[in-house]
Amino acid sequence: MNYFEIRDTALMFRHHGETLCIEPWGPDSLRVRAVPMGELADNRFALLDPVETKDTEAAVTDETHAFVRCGKLTARVTAAGWKMRAHIAFYNQKGDLLLEETDGENALILNARKFEPHLGGDYALTATFRGQEGEHIYGMGQYQEEYLDWKGCTLELAHRNSQASVPMLISSRGYGFLWHNPAIGSVSFGRNRTTWHADTTRQLDYWITCGDRPEDISRNYAAATGFPPMMPEYGLGFWQCKLRYWNQEQLLSVAREYKKRGLPIDVIVCDFFHWPRMGDYRFDPEFFPDPAAMVRELQEMGIQLMVSVWPQVSLQSENYEEMYQQGLLVRAEYGEQIGMRFVEDSMFFDATNPRARQYVWKKIRKNYYDLGIRVFWLDEAEPEYGTYDFKAYRYHIGSNLQVGNVWPQYYARLFYEGMRGEGQENPVNLLRCAWAGSQRYGALVWSGDIMSDWSYFRRQICAGLNMGMAGIPWWTTDIGGFHGGWTEDPAFRELLIRWFQWGCYCPVMRLHGDRRPAEKVLRRDGTEALSSGADNEVWSFGEEAYPILVKYLQRRESLRPYVRHLMQTAHEAGTPLMRAMWYAFPEDPGCQELKDQYMFGEAYLVAPVMESGARERTVYVPKGHWRNVDTGETLEGPATVTLPAPLDTIPVLEKLS
Repeated sequence: MNYFEIRDTALMFRHHGETLCIEPWGPDSLRVRAVPMGELADNRFALLDPVETKDTEAAVTDETHAFVRCGKLTARVTAAGWKMRAHIAFYNQKGDLLLEETDGENALILNARKFEPHLGGDYALTATFRGQEGEHIYGMGQYQEEYLDWKGCTLELAHRNSQASVPMLISSRGYGFLWHNPAIGSVSFGRNRTTWHADTTRQLDYWITCGDRPEDISRNYAAATGFPPMMPEYGLGFWQCKLRYWNQEQLLSVAREYKKRGLPIDVIVCDFFHWPRMGDYRFDPEFFPDPAAMVRELQEMGIQLMVSVWPQVSLQSENYEEMYQQGLLVRAEYGEQIGMRFVEDSMFFDATNPRARQYVWKKIRKNYYDLGIRVFWLDEAEPEYGTYDFKAYRYHIGSNLQVGNVWPQYYARLFYEGMRGEGQENPVNLLRCAWAGSQRYGALVWSGDIMSDWSYFRRQICAGLNMGMAGIPWWTTDIGGFHGGWTEDPAFRELLIRWFQWGCYCPVMRLHGDRRPAEKVLRRDGTEALSSGADNEVWSFGEEAYPILVKYLQRRESLRPYVRHLMQTAHEAGTPLMRAMWYAFPEDPGCQELKDQYMFGEAYLVAPVMESGARERTVYVPKGHWRNVDTGETLEGPATVTLPAPLDTIPVLEKLS
């Protein structure tokens, strides 16, 4: 009985209607696909053409055993039991077991690749792997949880405001794993088993790699899904933002004040509702009478203008009827064709539809790009449905349940390809969400509309580190948080100072938030427009805060050559700028679960102060020689030390050797 077949470099298995394919897919990497009936599909949701590698082999050793090897990674397949199911196990070049499917050939009759049919349609898919004692799991994107290690946790595979599901992990056992499926679902990293679930899909599809060090895995992943473009120079410095500069003169006056004070600034942001209606994709002439002149003046000051774009199209927009008629909008499966109710009833445009991407870019190019605007803030990128009722919407490429998680990648792609088509090199845009592969479209992700409190501050450290290990090296937050920061409140000012200090050591340093109290905004005719938050510039938080914030503005500027080097490394090797201590020191067991300190590149150990009133903090120092950048004190690790942290200082150690 021929269960196995070698096709080129791929290993095929067929039995009882299942077709399984395991094939080399880049250095030290394999792609696994399975379908219960029919032919395998080669959907490239995130994966690119595999990087050619000659170090491969595949063989059938006997009727029930076969293997396929790509570099250091080997998959061994055994057809076992009275049902003759294929069981897959993965090994590295040393013969160490990395990952294996659960065993279904016993009285329990559990299937590691379970396709449960939706009658007349696709399948609910569950894939299970054995739990590994002592394993630590990192990556998976951005979740608002105070966890770095996901072992023992269950995660929703779906996007929400401040949640970005990027299903790529790095294991402490030396492998990386991409769940190459954009369906809504879940994953549970249990002690006994890991269980991946897709609510509705057509086939199993995942990619696995191995490496001697975490950066090897990051490089292999970037080779498989795309390296980020090089960060432009304006991404290295400080970005000023608030909700919201609601008119042209207000925005320009802030930029002028930064220059008057001699403060470094690279980007200033024009936030949402600068438009007449959502989906008009242009400035409101009442509040922005001459945007071309605004852009020119900013450029003369050496400042880039970033403009917010929302994917919602109001039912009252000048573009709605045409986009609705042409089928360029997301479609509700039933009921009202409304995706969100905020200020105006609206529906999202369908970024998965190439005609919709062309339509929207044509508007963006005419009304923004041709004015000289070269960086965009792509908000609402999940997209943010009013109820997150995932089953209620359908896209050009399939139902939201089946493919919804890939939507933010297409959103980034729209602007990246549009800007590249205009001849711009290395476009980078700010998004509130991402999926696997988003990095190749210049996606700089921020962590969403988070609260201005200490607990959320702590969560962002974990979020940023895990995004980096999930292959999204460019990441940032709203410094100070988004909701609930009262400008005159001493408690908030302390939080903002600590957050700002940490922002100096983030991939992008960006001040933003909806500060309180709000400012009412009126039109000429006396009707209310959307309100604006309180002032949010570095001079807005009192005399004690100002010199501290200026200190870290200037420090960020002094770090520009180093940050440029880190951006180049991310571009060439896929390595994150923010690196978990375990990622930098995988051989040190003391680093495996550290979630409140990290390495900013290879040189700086950063230990944010994340407790109100704290004026010192405990830091684990790995092996080597280190120098406190503020005090000059030298330390030798491994050691656990208590470092001074007065209000004007974030503890940072420079690695000397």
